[in-house]
This record gives sequence, C-alpha cells and structure tokens, in this order.
Amino acid sequence: MHATSERGHRLHCSRPSSRLPIYGLTDGKPCWHRNVETFRNSAKLKLMLTTGHTGAMLTSIKLPIVIRAEINLVLVVVTALGLLSRLYGINFPKAVVFDEVYYGQFVSLYTKQVFFIDESGPPLGHMILAFGAYLGGFDGNFIWNRIGAEYSSNVPVWSLRLIPALAGSLCVPLCYLLVVELGYSHLTALGAALLFLMENSLIVQSRFMLLESVLIFFLLLAVVSYLRFHNAQRGSPVSLAWLVLTGVTCACAVGVKYMGLFTYFLLLGLAAVHTWQLIGDRALRNSVVLMQVVTRFLALVVLPLLLYLGFFYVHLNLLYRSGPHDQMMSSAFQASLEGGLARITQGQPLEVVYGSQVTLRSVSSKPIPCWLHSHKANYPIRYENGRGSSHQQQVTCYPFKDVNNWWIIKDPGRQDLVVSSPPRPVRHGDVVQLLHGMTSRLLNTYCIATVLHTAFSVCAPQPMHDVAAPMSPHAQEVSGYIDFNVSMPAQNLWKVDIANREAEQDVWKTILSEVRLIHINTSAVLKLSGSSLPEWGYRQLEVVGDKIYKGYQPSGVWNVEEHRYGRSLEQRERELELHSPTHIDINRNLTFVAKFLELQWKMLTVKHEDSEHKYSSSPLEWITMNTNIAYWLHPASNAQIHLIGNFVTWTLANLALVVYVLLFLSYLLRRRRKIEDIPEATWCQLLQAGVVCAGGWAVNYLPFFMMEKTLFLYHYLPALTFQILLIPVVLEHLHTHMLRCASLRCALRGVVLAGLSSVYLSFRTFSPLTYGQPELSAEQLASLRWRDSWDILFRRR
Repeated sequence: MHATSERGHRLHCSRPSSRLPIYGLTDGKPCWHRNVETFRNSAKLKLMLTTGHTGAMLTSIKLPIVIRAEINLVLVVVTALGLLSRLYGINFPKAVVFDEVYYGQFVSLYTKQVFFIDESGPPLGHMILAFGAYLGGFDGNFIWNRIGAEYSSNVPVWSLRLIPALAGSLCVPLCYLLVVELGYSHLTALGAALLFLMENSLIVQSRFMLLESVLIFFLLLAVVSYLRFHNAQRGSPVSLAWLVLTGVTCACAVGVKYMGLFTYFLLLGLAAVHTWQLIGDRALRNSVVLMQVVTRFLALVVLPLLLYLGFFYVHLNLLYRSGPHDQMMSSAFQASLEGGLARITQGQPLEVVYGSQVTLRSVSSKPIPCWLHSHKANYPIRYENGRGSSHQQQVTCYPFKDVNNWWIIKDPGRQDLVVSSPPRPVRHGDVVQLLHGMTSRLLNTYCIATVLHTAFSVCAPQPMHDVAAPMSPHAQEVSGYIDFNVSMPAQNLWKVDIANREAEQDVWKTILSEVRLIHINTSAVLKLSGSSLPEWGYRQLEVVGDKIYKGYQPSGVWNVEEHRYGRSLEQRERELELHSPTHIDINRNLTFVAKFLELQWKMLTVKHEDSEHKYSSSPLEWITMNTNIAYWLHPASNAQIHLIGNFVTWTLANLALVVYVLLFLSYLLRRRRKIEDIPEATWCQLLQAGVVCAGGWAVNYLPFFMMEKTLFLYHYLPALTFQILLIPVVLEHLHTHMLRCASLRCALRGVVLAGLSSVYLSFRTFSPLTYGQPELSAEQLASLRWRDSWDILFRRR
C-alpha cells in the first residue's frame, strides 16, 4: 500500500507483512495499516491556517498548512467503554472494601511520611496509591481497622480509587493493541478487548484501592511496547523509544508487585531469542549487531535495575520519620530515622570503652527484635523435665525497651565501673566482663556435663554441673552469677569478636559494630535461641551459650544500640544514671545503598506468620473458579460486592488454552515429519502468540503451586488476562487455516456471535455483585450461586 502526501511524495509502509483474514473478511494488502480511503473507522482532521503575509519570513510559507491525523474510532470506543465500566460509581460504597483495609494503612503512613515495611512487595504500588490520596488532599487521619468501616468525611474515596480504576480502564485498549501487534486482524483485536471489558473479576479489582489493575496495566503495556519495538524498523528512533518504554514498564511492574517478575522474565526470554536471531543475521555488519545487543541489554536489564533502585530511593526519602515497623530494622537503620531511636540515641558516644553503659540488641529479628536482659529472678532449681539448673539469676532477651536491658562493659583487671580519662576503647579480641547495671550480676555461663556423668567432662578442668539451657539442652545456660559459696566458680570472661571489622585492631563502635561475645572457658557464643521461656521466665526469649556455632548467624551477633559513658561510682547513683538520657553528639547516617540492602533483605526474608483466611484458596480452585471472595457486605441490606469472574469467559479461556496446546503439538509433530500444513510465517505468528498468551498464563499461574503463603483468587488475575487474549487468537486461526469449507466458517461465525452474547448475558447477570447495586432479593442472590462452593450471603426478610 502506498499513500501520497499533499506534495506528491510516496510514503512506504515500514512493515511488509501480510494481514490475515478473519471470519470471511479478506484484505490482501501487504501493509499492516490499511489505506486511508478504505479504512472506514478512521477520520481525517484538517486544520487550515489562513494567515496573511506578515513579513518576509512568512512569504515563503505556502498556505494553507494541512495537518492530517488518523483516529482509530474502534480503539476510541473501547477505551471509552473501559473508562465507563471502571469509573462508574467508584464512590460506592463509601466504606472500606476488603484489602483497602491493608493498603489504606500504608497510604496513611505515606501521607504522614512515617517509615514502614511491607514484606509483600516493593514500594512503587504503595506510592501510586498514595499519589491518588495526595491528589484528593487526604491527610492520613483514618483508622483502618476493619472491612466495612464507613469512611469519614475527610477521606476522598473517589481520589483513592481513581488511579487503579484508570489503570484498569486502559487495559482494555491495551488488549486491543497487543493482539494487533501479534499480527492478527482488528476484528480479532476488538473481540479480545470486548472479552476483557466484560470480565467481572477484572472490573471489581479495578474499582477499589487495590494494586492488581495497576500491575496488569504495566504488564500489558510492557508486552505491547516490546512487540512495537520488534515490529518497528530496526534502528529507528521510534523503535528505540518503544524499547526504552519496555524497560520502564517492566521496572514499574516489578516495582508494584514481585509477581511482575514472571512476565518480565518471559519478555527477557523472548528478547533473548530475537537477539540470538539477530546475531545470526549475516546481512548485518558486526558493529550494527554489537550496537543492537548493547542497546537491548541497557534498556531491558540495566534501566529496570536503576529504576527499581530509584523507587526505593524515593520511598526512603519520603518516609524519614520513625514508625511502627522500626524494630524490624537494625539499630543503625532506626537511628537514621527522625524520632524513635534517633531521638533516643542522638548524641551517643561512638566508641565503646571500659566503663560504657550499653544496651545490646540481637541482630536477628526472629522471632522478634529483642535486647539482652536480666532481672531479679533466678532459674528454678529443677526444670519441668527434671534437669537441674544453676539456680543463678535469669538472663533473657526482652522485646521491649527497659532499664533492665543496661549492661556495663567492665575491665576484668580493674574494679572501677566508670570511664577513665582518657577513655580506653574496647577493641576486637579484647576480653571483657558484662555487669548487669541494675543488679550488679556478671554475665556468666557454665559447661554442660555429660548426661551420664562419666569421668570425662567437656569443660575440664572445671567441676561438672548439669547446667544445660532450659529450653535448649544442647546449649549452655546463661545467667547472672550469684556466689552461693558452692563448687560453681564464676566463668564470666567474654572475648569481643567484631564480625564486620575492617581491621584486626578495630574499635567496638555503637550501632555500627556487629559483635560476637565468645565465652573464654568454653568457646561458646552468646546466642538468642528463639525459644520462649515458661511462666517462671515471664515468657521472655531464651539466651544460650552455643558451642556448635558456625559461620555468621544473626542470632549470635549483637550490636550496641543505646550507649553512655558511666560516671557514677555508687550503685544507687548508677541506677539513677541508667534512667537518664544519653549524651555527646555523634552523627551516624547510613548511606542509601546500605539502607536499601537492609530493607530489601528484610522484605525478602522477614515473613509474618500466614494464618488461614476464610476466603483463601488453592491454585487448583482458580482455574475453574470454584471459589469467590466477598469484598463488601452492606450492614443492613443484601447489597454486596464479590470477586466473581464471568463464568462464560473463564470457560472459553480454558477451552482456548486446551485447543491451542493441541494445535501446537499437532503442528510440531507434523513439521517434524516434514509436513507443513500452514505457511512458515503463520507458524511463527502462532508460535509468538503462544509465547505471549499461553506463556503469559503459565508464568503467572504455575509458580503459585510452589508458594507457601496465603493465596487468594485475585492472584490469578494476571494469568487470566493473558489466557483471555488466547480466545480470539485461536478463533482466527481456526477460521483462517483449519476450516476449509465456507459453511463451516459460517457456522463458526455463528458460534462466535453466540459466545459473545453469552459473555454479555453472564456479565449482566453478575453485575449487581460487581458494582454492589442494585440490591437483590434473597431469592435473586440464591439464583446467582452457580457453584455450591461460592459463598454468597443474604438476609431473608
């Protein structure tokens, strides 16, 4: 096809691939875009400027100046329908809907710039929701404590739900464009857009302050952008722009939810195959190939990585205030936040010296963050299982700040407990004693005698005593030493081992140094076991001496969190000093890279205990929609909103997947036998459509079988999106290449029309559960329970 401009120049189509007919419509033209005169759905807009001669410069301009533009009216219409279906009545209900109770908490923390950590995903999605709240002027003052709670007047409901709704709306035209870029006809693309438009589950998920619609938007945009790049003229600025957009949207998808990694890896694999084919093209110069490979690597690997770091940079700069999740982070991280620990530790001494008063926090956050602690209570003489104890003062790990968390670093060779002048710093390898500040008991541990009390002791030459830890018999009990005048001499010397030291003579530093305390007599490491003590230990966490400690284990590493230089000689004065604030100004700001690495590690490793949820489900239940989720129930009527999909669409999507797999295997086996039923170009087109649609479904669905987390039906929506796109793809292929008889093609068109009608009827039937209105009677609700496993609630009047 050639088009002619106003000045007579010929414009050549840049993609000379054939269009495929569908449902009896044939094109036969070699260009992807139809001729302007024959494309009925486009309109020409003409702007004529008829200004006069205003100067010598203007006399050379030929008037009128004409600007022509093509508008795909079908694309405009489906976009408008998408906006209408997702934005209609998003103010309803003015109450918290399902996971809005979860995301709303983070939005409030963003508006107040308070630090939080969400182990379920990166921060971009939360920032997008917070941006919607910012546009509406939300001040963050709302208590997100239960589903169904009525929003107060200060909560801009429409603004909070606007961005997810817009993202869900734009997914409709993106489905259209994706199918077109796969090489299928506009009529097939329209079918894909209509199926996506009338999918009830996707509408529900788009209309509330949730992230799935935002994730799906970025996934579809990434795929469309990459296909546009692949189909564009190689090396052109337009193709480079599409490639960069691919990298940006992939980063955004991963930045919203880690589920975005599945599609990102799929696109990387597709790009790798295309790049490998490019390398094998002998018609290209080596310099061109090298430039293409480098450009693709930078756009698809380096750029997403930099953007991902950028999301965290913005996140950490926005959330600079101390918040409820501080204790999950290290002392150094907490000290970098305004308020909280930063307020407590501001002005602390940097170097730990003999006479320092310190609190020791376990580097491990499992099961919860805690501090080395002791109190005026002894271990019971015998434990519940009959084993004996040292009956010394209990030493535990306490998950709250308390005056009994303070310890004094004492020089074993001196009796004074104050900082000398000048101060003598404690270095790596030094031997110290740790004196409990409030009770003056030295930190102590004993060897474990063998159970049979044989003649050999693992702690010789000390006397044998059965002083295994109360909850961990394989480890040694740790206590505050009390001299009972029995044959249990003190063993209270500990070597300071700085795990993150930079030199052998490194000084023990507040917050920064990660320290192991190694018992001199037994070489046991002071360690948090993670077990809780019984009632006699006030349910505090057990601390033990571990002799089989190997490598770096956070549970055996401690850092000084609060620190002051001790000045009081008398015990009573010292107790008053321990209650006073710290002093001396030392600035210790973490770098962005250090904060990012710690936050990322916590997000990947710290998991809350997953509890069984009423609406949790397994991946096997998703594919046939054997489950649903009640998102909202009106407190006084039968009005309700459920996550239930379009039953007809889900059935057709499963059928299309089965048909595609059978077609693919059939063609593959026959091509192996040198039998080519379809042209090579059609096979490549079908293969690429399978990679994108069937592959997109597989990578977004199958990984959930390996996840040990609470799963819900909405986790299936990204996979469902790609599966829906497979329906029109399979239909066009059947119509064009499988059905040779005109009557069969006519019959297929009738089946397609009947299928679309059924999809619409199913959409209309379940729309009251999608939009929450109009209210249905108990009988009408009961009639919507198409599966016995669906949980639809109603009140009988």
